[in-house]
Amino acid sequence: MAVIKQPNGLWKADVEPIKGKRFRKTFKTKGEAQRFEANCRAKLSQQPDWSPKPKDKRRLLDLIQLWYEMHGSSLADGKRRHAILTAAAEQLNNPVALAVSGSSVAHLRAKWLQDGVSGKTANNRLAYLKAVYNQLYRLDEIDYPCPFQKVPALKLQERPLTYLTRDQIRELLDALDAHPTMPHPAMIARVCLATGCRWGEAQAITPDQVRGGQVTFHNTKGKRVRVIPISAALEKRLKAHWRQYGAFTNCLMTFCRVLESTSIKLPAGQASHVLRHSFASHFVIGGGSILVLQKILGHTSLAMTMRYAHLAPDHLQEALRLNPFDTFSTLFEAGKEKPLKS
Repeated sequence: MAVIKQPNGLWKADVEPIKGKRFRKTFKTKGEAQRFEANCRAKLSQQPDWSPKPKDKRRLLDLIQLWYEMHGSSLADGKRRHAILTAAAEQLNNPVALAVSGSSVAHLRAKWLQDGVSGKTANNRLAYLKAVYNQLYRLDEIDYPCPFQKVPALKLQERPLTYLTRDQIRELLDALDAHPTMPHPAMIARVCLATGCRWGEAQAITPDQVRGGQVTFHNTKGKRVRVIPISAALEKRLKAHWRQYGAFTNCLMTFCRVLESTSIKLPAGQASHVLRHSFASHFVIGGGSILVLQKILGHTSLAMTMRYAHLAPDHLQEALRLNPFDTFSTLFEAGKEKPLKS
């Protein structure tokens, strides 16, 4: 019993380190068979009841369902992710999960892009697929890492953040106030502009979350409770609004329609989130601290908040003071330098 070459060119490991414990497995190379033999002997010397696991033949949809049951169902967007992952697995023809190659995933991503999916969405889908393997690996449900872990995310061109000027904010709020049948969007927009919260966070608040000049946000994207101060005037207006109209309802589409009716033009994909950007932008323009802004917005990473740093009054002012062109021009005007020859 040893490593034996088969007539078909494969190598068979036939190992019996302990009487009654015999393992057989076929490999493509002699080295793999020898490593299997050595591993079996080493494991059994430490743990007599050890047995090698059979090859994991579960398919990608099986892993996705297992991920959802063990982890995904606890996520705020778990159902949406499950649907996205299921569609991706079906597009890959539901292969054996262990055998999913980087090439097949890269080709699928290319197809998404050809079908009009944005680069950011394609990156998100790739991250969701990797997360299935990574989470199950951490939970010891699979004994191998993500087989396409080396496939990198697409490098995307960073888009400048758009925010509303004070005149645009006034125009938007006037348009929302004038809406005849839906009073909630105007008040939710005011909460977003006053606190920097997301539309869904503002839409979900209830009267018991607003008291003492503060609003407490629950069920946030970062899973953290945030407490943000608001003015006495806004608190009074909020409570009067709830007494008259009741709790907020899902009215994002109404907000988007009113926004489209104004002269405000936003990049594709931006709508209610411009309220959050506007809060953050005016906060930094007014001299607010980036670290304080991170806490207000609930960003887990300071890198996210640093997107607004360029709006600070003193941002990179050294570039103006120390660049060689302006330094030379100042010296030349003072008569200390001769002009450059053409």
